Amino acid sequence: MFTKKQLLTKGLLSVAPHMFSVIPFGIVCGAIGIELGFSPILVYAMSIIIFGGASQIVFLQLLSGGASTLIAVTSVGVINSRHLLYGAVLSEYLEKLSLVKKLLISYLVVDQGFAESNKFFQKNKNEPYLHYHLLGSGGTLWIFWQLSTLAGIILGSFVPEELGLKFAVPLTFIAIVVQDLKKLDHVIVMITCGLSSLLFFDAPFKSYIIISPIIALFVAALVLRLKK
Repeated sequence: MFTKKQLLTKGLLSVAPHMFSVIPFGIVCGAIGIELGFSPILVYAMSIIIFGGASQIVFLQLLSGGASTLIAVTSVGVINSRHLLYGAVLSEYLEKLSLVKKLLISYLVVDQGFAESNKFFQKNKNEPYLHYHLLGSGGTLWIFWQLSTLAGIILGSFVPEELGLKFAVPLTFIAIVVQDLKKLDHVIVMITCGLSSLLFFDAPFKSYIIISPIIALFVAALVLRLKK
């Protein structure tokens, strides 16, 4: 049986290798926010409130591109909908916690922390204080994300306009998406989403941002059904 301190430490150490990707991504997020014309306070506030790299970039990019607040918020909600699955998976390990503790932990759950802590949970189901592992992993990621975002905000303030970082937005998402191009069904869904975006590009309020992924989800469901 592990002590609370040991679980916190294990959670911290489990996400340490992820810092090689988290820190640069956080710096890019902070710098892009400044490059897009937002104030340092607003960029940092969004980093604290949203606490999600892809979501933060999408939110800032949409607002700077003229999208309505409703579209921006809805897009962030769609991107973060995977956390519903995370919550469902973790619920069996956290059901005895108070509501306050559940809310705190849910705020700290991100992709890397979920992956590492869930792996540990499955191997140590009988530990009474498993949530401390999640606090260790999520808390560590939160601290380094905020520090790297702050570094990006400072960096973005000194980057000359002719060396702008706006190109980093598409490059960042290309780097994320390219990992899923190994399977044909993933490629079909991505192509569908891209073509739908072009088809509905002139839709009011830039709603193509919502319409295209919804169409892609229907195609994904159809592909999965055909594969069975």
